[in-house]
Amino acid sequence: MFGRGRWHSCTYSGADTDRTVAPSGPQALNQRRKPSSSTATVVNDRDSTRRRSSLSQSQSQLVLPFWQQNWFLLLLFVMAMGFFALSVFLYLGLSLDHSSPSSASAASSENVEITYGSVLKLMHERTKFRLHSHDVPYGSGSGQQSVTGFPNVDDANSYWIVRPVPGTSAKQGDTITSGTIIRFQHMKTRKWMHSHLHASPISGNLEVSCFGGESESDTGDYWRLMIEGSGNTWKQNQRIRLQHIDTGGYLHSHDKKYQRIAGGQQEVCGVREKRADNVWLAAEGIYLPVTESK
Repeated sequence: MFGRGRWHSCTYSGADTDRTVAPSGPQALNQRRKPSSSTATVVNDRDSTRRRSSLSQSQSQLVLPFWQQNWFLLLLFVMAMGFFALSVFLYLGLSLDHSSPSSASAASSENVEITYGSVLKLMHERTKFRLHSHDVPYGSGSGQQSVTGFPNVDDANSYWIVRPVPGTSAKQGDTITSGTIIRFQHMKTRKWMHSHLHASPISGNLEVSCFGGESESDTGDYWRLMIEGSGNTWKQNQRIRLQHIDTGGYLHSHDKKYQRIAGGQQEVCGVREKRADNVWLAAEGIYLPVTESK
C-alpha cells in the first residue's frame, strides 16, 4: 500500500518473475552516479598510458637532424670559406694584373732592344712619373685629350705602342736607331701623342695632347728619337730625348702638378731647349723580339 508522502518497497510474486522495485528519488540518483572502484582504476590507467604515449611522441619530435641543430655553426663555416676563397681570388688577380704586361720585360732588361710594335711605358728620369693619358680633355688650349705624368707604376693608361711613320719600309720587330722619326699610339684610347703651338695649361709651354685615331694621323704626331750617351740602337733603360718635328719642342715634364681634374698628376709639355727635365727612359712593357733580317 502506498502511504501519503512516502515510498514503500513492495515485492511482487508471480509465476514468471520476482521483481523488486528499486527506490527512486535522490537516493537512487546518488547510487547511479557512484562508479565502482575497479572502473575508476581502469580509466586512470588508460589516461596515464595516453599521457606517457603523448609525452614520448613529443620528445621524439624534438630530436632534430644535425644540420638543423647546428645551422648557425654551418652558416659561419660557409661564410668563412667564402671569404677565404674571395681573398685568394683577389690576391691572384692582383698578382696577375701587376705581372702583365710589365713582367714580360722585367728580367735582364738592360740590353733589350726596343722594336716597332712594342708596348711600353716612358718614365721621366728625374721625377720617375710615367707618361700617361686618359679620355679627359684639356679645359683650355686645344681641348684635345690630355697627356700627363702619372705617379704610380700600376696603371693601364700609361702604355704606349711604338709605331713607324707612314710611307716607310719599317715593320713590326725592326729595331729603332737614334735620329729615327717615330710615333707613339696610346694603347687604351688608340690616339697619337701630339703637339702643336697651343699653350700648356700650367706653365704656358707647348701643349702635348693625344689626337686622331687608327686611320687619322698627321705630322703633329711625329717625334724624333735622340739617344743620349753611347749606342746607336734604342734599348730599354737607355736615356733618350723625343723632339717634336713640327714645333721643335722636346717632350718635357716637371713637378708642377694639376689640382682639379687630374689631381696629383704633373704637367707634360714641350720646351724648345734641352734640359735635364726632358730626358726619358723606356721602363715597363712588352718588348717584341727583333725580326731577323733575311
